[in-house]
Amino acid sequence: MSAIEMIDIENYRYTLPEAYIAKYPLSDRDQSRLIFYKGGDISHHAFSELPEIIPAGSWLVFNNTRVIQARLEFKKPTGARIEIFCLEPDDPVDYHQSFQSTRLCKWKCLVGNAKKWKEGPVSLRTTIGSYEVFLEARITGQFRDSYTIQFNWDNSRFTFGEIIENAGSTPIPPYLNRSAEETDRERYQTIYSRAMGSVAAPTAGLHFTDRMMSRFGKEGISKGELTLHVGAGTFVPVKESDARQHMMHAEKVSVSRTFLELWAGQPSGLIAVGTTTTRSLESLYWLGVKLCKGDKPVHGKISMNQWENESLPQDITLRESLDALIYFCRNNNQDHFHFSTQLMIVPGYVFRTISGLVTNFHLPGSTLLLLIAAFIGDDWRKVYNDAINRQYRFLSYGDSSLLLP
Repeated sequence: MSAIEMIDIENYRYTLPEAYIAKYPLSDRDQSRLIFYKGGDISHHAFSELPEIIPAGSWLVFNNTRVIQARLEFKKPTGARIEIFCLEPDDPVDYHQSFQSTRLCKWKCLVGNAKKWKEGPVSLRTTIGSYEVFLEARITGQFRDSYTIQFNWDNSRFTFGEIIENAGSTPIPPYLNRSAEETDRERYQTIYSRAMGSVAAPTAGLHFTDRMMSRFGKEGISKGELTLHVGAGTFVPVKESDARQHMMHAEKVSVSRTFLELWAGQPSGLIAVGTTTTRSLESLYWLGVKLCKGDKPVHGKISMNQWENESLPQDITLRESLDALIYFCRNNNQDHFHFSTQLMIVPGYVFRTISGLVTNFHLPGSTLLLLIAAFIGDDWRKVYNDAINRQYRFLSYGDSSLLLP
């Protein structure tokens, strides 16, 4: 694809009836429906059949990020309500260190009702067990659409992670048009979520159950994990008529050296669970390419920019890329490879890492739908039309698909 060829976003819109948006999850995760697309053919199944449908010898890769209770409701001394939506840590910038803070930390946040918060602190009280905690927030910096917020609290017995898990609410997607409920705390998490940091769930994984996981091994299907902390940018629509003018959000990723070594031993047959996993894997390939050509981290930071792949060598094999990533980890005594990615995958992109994709149904004209169109071509419309005709449930709490080009 030419680097200057425009992508008309109107070609990636479809009519999604409001009634087809799943407001709530099913009572049984794995009883959602699954549309199976393979080389142009479509069939319909229960999600619980996935272990039998996936080709033998495949391996599934999951995003093990955990959604934080990111919405915090504070009050000014006047009684005005201020909602603070935690996006990502600012000081300390490391997620784990920030969640382990016991007195003070700073986060990049969105602020609701910000016009009524000109200066001074806002506060909230919460009870953890038999202890009361007083949490205070102050604005210390402002960007175009977000703020740096300093949090401090009066009980060092508790970490910041413990406080927001207790005091916050689940950041369910805005298109659900409802407030978060107590059941969302559990259902808007995958069963394998571990690494706290996301403000949106990797929703392709919401369908998996423990009984399904145990069956994958019996079917000869391996499993692997990485971590991409999903940001609020996942909900930002493509507003530009040319999708190439859209500014992709950056997200932080971590993958273990052990995973890279396992992947190098089995580079084919990989099926990504979700678009977040897909972006991570494809970004890893291109970062390996950068290492192959001699690029070094800038100020110790490793990142993948939005269209950077288009200017990189296109003839590096996946194995060569993986070997470069593994060598980098070993040479720097790193058990994990950490990076950020803005990679935007659009029609015309050539996939380097995956042979299949498990994913939900996405919003019209979204970057996620563009990724699907890149993976299966114009047949994305065939899949979506069939799902609508059969009254599938759409978006985060909706049904799923297995796509094998």
